[in-house]
Amino acid sequence: MAAVKDGPGMGFLSWKYSHYFSFLMVKDRNIVVNCTLCGGSKTLSTSKTSNSNLMKHLQKQHASTKLVEKEPEGNVGDFSSVDAIPAKQRKLDFGQPAAQSITQPQLHRLIARYVVEDMKPISTVESHAFRQLISHIPVRGRAGKALSRKTFSSFLDQEYANMESELKNTLDMVEYISTTADIWTVHNKSFLGVTKAALACRRFMGRHTYDSIASELDNINSSHGLSFKITSTVTDNGSNFVKAFKVYQPPPESDDSEYEEDEVTFVSIGDVLQNGADNVDDAISLPPHQRCASYTMNLISCTDVEKWLLSEAATKTIYRSATTKCAGLWNKASRSTVAAEIVEDIITKKLLVPCTTRWNSFYYTLERISKIPLVEEHQCIREYCAVMKPLTVALDILQGEDHCFYDTLIPTLESLMTKTGYKKWSANYCWATRYSCPVKTRFAHVLGREDALLAAVTLLKFKLRWLHDQARKDLAKACLLVECRKLLPEQDQLQPGTSVTNTTQHPGYSKEDEFFSFEENEDIYATAEGEVAEYLKSGATGLDSLNHFPMIKKLSLKLNAATPSSAPVERLFSLGNLILTPKRNKLSDHKFGKLLLLRYNCWFDGTKVE
Repeated sequence: MAAVKDGPGMGFLSWKYSHYFSFLMVKDRNIVVNCTLCGGSKTLSTSKTSNSNLMKHLQKQHASTKLVEKEPEGNVGDFSSVDAIPAKQRKLDFGQPAAQSITQPQLHRLIARYVVEDMKPISTVESHAFRQLISHIPVRGRAGKALSRKTFSSFLDQEYANMESELKNTLDMVEYISTTADIWTVHNKSFLGVTKAALACRRFMGRHTYDSIASELDNINSSHGLSFKITSTVTDNGSNFVKAFKVYQPPPESDDSEYEEDEVTFVSIGDVLQNGADNVDDAISLPPHQRCASYTMNLISCTDVEKWLLSEAATKTIYRSATTKCAGLWNKASRSTVAAEIVEDIITKKLLVPCTTRWNSFYYTLERISKIPLVEEHQCIREYCAVMKPLTVALDILQGEDHCFYDTLIPTLESLMTKTGYKKWSANYCWATRYSCPVKTRFAHVLGREDALLAAVTLLKFKLRWLHDQARKDLAKACLLVECRKLLPEQDQLQPGTSVTNTTQHPGYSKEDEFFSFEENEDIYATAEGEVAEYLKSGATGLDSLNHFPMIKKLSLKLNAATPSSAPVERLFSLGNLILTPKRNKLSDHKFGKLLLLRYNCWFDGTKVE
């Protein structure tokens, strides 16, 4: 047996029952010890890094002995002078960190985000599977617990109140605001929606008359404190909306110079109280109205172009034949799985079917069919798609929400007329060579508006580049200069032609000099002209660059608050049909509106849902 050269391992030295054994020697990778409880010379062998053999000895031979752990502060006795053997190296854990627990309010907000963002029914929180899932989420102090349906509804009401308060505070800090409005019907229920952010989604009772629409819109605007901030409201071309804004426009501001004091008239207070109900409509005041450009452009593609095609005998026959066969193909593929598979094998794509509420869908469906060479009217359909493509691109641009403002409208129309007005087609069916005339007709009220012109000029991306006529460029520059002059400080607001007399007197100043003193005209508009000139020469295109031109920035914010179309309010209702369905829990109209507004406005844990 080898002499003692090395000491025992640290595993044995730090073992809580090592004081029941006496160290003898080290033999290869093991250590030899003597059991003090046996009272003899019995030796035991165990690994340097494991004490399992010794523990088994204690459990078998000394099971009746109550083992006592050694004192943690105790020394190592006879082994203190012996060099220690390094313990086995610990393994590093590269696995996923343990899940961090959250608070119960944080869990409730996460549940609310899930229900609201995915438009789930409120009864989801009472689902057994959902509650079982929530119970496995670590919450500080206890397991996760889902709210009852009633408590969760109250929680959503409180979140809605917080969201509405935050929204009002945000709108109070905004100087110019534009809104969009629309009426939407589903399951025999009508709702009125208004957006900048999503301001309202209210049940609209009764007939959709112009006076009812005006009353609701005025109530929504005033409840958010926006009656005097809204630059325009964008709606579709419905006659009820158009009449509402036409009838309830505020009266023009009277000129103070023409003010004449009216003669005092005494009336009976009884007559005033009796006729008070009849004068309620006089208090309604709506902001300026703007028609949806996307809706108007859709009328060109669906009404004007088709009307022109059917007016000519040569095009009427081929167009009707082509669209009739396409309609038959759509119906067959929609009702027969075998027909749908055959079409998919030929064009390697699914056949699209047009939808009346998707304005570009007719174009996209014809484009898909144009890839089937077996159709007899193939050339006619291909030419139709080629001619209508610029209009579909324009529609997609105007329906944008994040980066599309009123300034995009006129440049889009100008570019559309340029791209379509000079196209020449050598195909056999060259019937739709241009549709710039309907664009000019339907958008005449926009193309001639000065505010629409200035809105495009005050956008760095456009400026004057989109104007091809030098006379129009000069007109736009002159209009921009006039509007910037109006924004000068009050002390600089002098009318053109106003002059300032130089009254500085020098030594020897005589009456003759005073007699021949002439007024020296000073250019008080140097600031405005300089800013306009510098703005038009700058090569910057980012919106942040407008900070260098304060007057033009202020003008741009006012003119471009509106969007060219009412697409934002239509997106508000895009998920509404998911709620009011027989398979989902029934919501009151008030709850339904709140849920939609939360879906589009609310922030959960600092993250905006939409």
